[in-house]
Amino acid sequence: MKQRIIGRELEQRLIKSCLSSDKAELIAVYGRRRIGKTYLIKQALSDDIDFYVTGIFEGSKTRQLAEFNQALYRYSGIMYPIANNWRDAFMQLRQFIAGIKKNKVVIFIDELPWFDTVKSGFKQEFDYFWNSWGADQPNLKLIVCGSSTTWMTSKLIGDRGGLHNRVTRQIYLAPFSLGETEEYLTWRGFKWNRYTIVELYMILGGVPYYLSLLDKSLTMSQNIDLLFFAMNGELRNEYGFLFKSLFRNSKIYEDVIGVLCKKNKGMTRSDLLKVLKISDGGSITEVLNNLTSCDFIRPYYAFGKKERDKIYQLIDHYTLFYNKFVKGNISYKKDFWSTISSLPEHSAWTGYAFEQVCLHHIDQIREKLGIKGVISDICSWTGKDENMKGQIDLVIDRKDQIINLCEMKYSVKEYEITKEYMKKLLLRKDLFEKITKTKKAIHLTMVSTYGIKQNEYSEIIQNEVTMDDLFKKTY
Repeated sequence: MKQRIIGRELEQRLIKSCLSSDKAELIAVYGRRRIGKTYLIKQALSDDIDFYVTGIFEGSKTRQLAEFNQALYRYSGIMYPIANNWRDAFMQLRQFIAGIKKNKVVIFIDELPWFDTVKSGFKQEFDYFWNSWGADQPNLKLIVCGSSTTWMTSKLIGDRGGLHNRVTRQIYLAPFSLGETEEYLTWRGFKWNRYTIVELYMILGGVPYYLSLLDKSLTMSQNIDLLFFAMNGELRNEYGFLFKSLFRNSKIYEDVIGVLCKKNKGMTRSDLLKVLKISDGGSITEVLNNLTSCDFIRPYYAFGKKERDKIYQLIDHYTLFYNKFVKGNISYKKDFWSTISSLPEHSAWTGYAFEQVCLHHIDQIREKLGIKGVISDICSWTGKDENMKGQIDLVIDRKDQIINLCEMKYSVKEYEITKEYMKKLLLRKDLFEKITKTKKAIHLTMVSTYGIKQNEYSEIIQNEVTMDDLFKKTY
C-alpha cells in the first residue's frame, strides 16, 4: 500500500522526469544507511516497478545469485534455472525485460554494491548488460540504489571504465531537515513542541529510520534511554554496523571519526594525518570526500584562509552523541538521559550540538537574513592580540559588503543579554575588525531558540534568527 512521503519533493520530481523521458535511464540513488532510499523509490513508483531485487550484506556469490533467481520468479512466474554466474543471470533479466510490452519498464536493483562480492564478476557483467543492451532500450528505466558510498561514487557514478558517464541521473538522499522531521513526527501522531524536536534532532539528526523507532507514548528522554542506554538498545548497537555498511575498508573511516569527535572545532588535513600516523595521498582524500558526501563531516575555512587550510569537522548528530555519551558507557542505566538533563555535562553538550543544528540549516538562516540571493561564504574565525583572544563559530561573509558574526544560543526561554555579555560581544567584534582589517559592515547576529529578551543591552544585535526560522522550508 502506498504511504505518504515526507519531504523529498525534488527527488520525486527527478525520478518522475526520468521515467517520462524517451530514452533509457540509469538512475543512481545513494546515501547513508537508514536514510530512506528504498522507501522513497518504492513509494514514489508504487505499482510501476516491474522487477525488484536487493543485495544481501556480506552474502556469498551463490546466495546473491539464488536471491536474484527468486526475484525473477516472483515477477515473471517463470522458474529460470539458477545461474552459475552473473553473465547468465543478466541474460535471464534481459529476456524477462524484452518480454514486457510496456511503454516503460522499471527495474529496481537495491543495495547494488552488495552484489559485487570478491571475484564474482558482478561489476563487469553489470557494465556489459547496460552497455551492450540496456542503454539502447528507450523504455528501460533502471534504478540502482546503494548505501556503500565508496562503491556508488567510485565504481558507478565516478567509474573510469565501462560505466564512465553512463549514469543518466544521480540522486543523493540527505537527512531530513528540522521542518521535515517535525512533519514526519506530526504525521505519526507525536505532540512534541519545537524545543523538544530540536533536542531530538541534536541526538538523531534527520535520519528517518531512527525517527521511526520512537514511541509516542513515551517522552523524548524516555525514548532516548530506551534506544541508547538499555542493554539491547537498537541505536546503541547500530553504530558498529553503520560504517561497515557504508564504506569498504571501514576501519580508516572509523579512525577518522574517532579523532574528529574529540576536536569540536575540527582539524586540518595535516593535523589529522599526524594524529592518525598515516601518510598523505589519494586514499585519505577519498575517505574525507566520502565522509563529506554522506554528511558525517563538513569541510570549511577559517576567515581569510586558503585551500590548504581547510578544516574538517564532525557534524553528524548521531555519531557525535554516540561518541560523547554512549561509547564506553557500560552501566546500562535505564534512565541515564532522563536524569542527566540537570547536569553541567548536558548544558555543555546542548550548546555545541545546537551550533551543529544551525550549521545544518544555513539556508534557513540566510533566508531569515534576507540574503538568499546574495553570494556568501560560510566560515569561522579565531584570532588574538596582546590583550585578548576571540572565536566566532559562524561567520557569513557576504558579497554585499556585510559580514554577519553569529552567536548561537540554546536556551529554555528568551536569551537575556547582560551588560557583561554585551561588552564581550563588542570586544570580540572590535578584535575581529582589528585583526582581519575588513572594511565591510559588521552585523552582530543572534541565533537562538526563543529569541532575545528585549532590554537596554539587546540593541547591539542587528539581526535575530529564532528556532522557528530553522523549521521553515527553503524550496
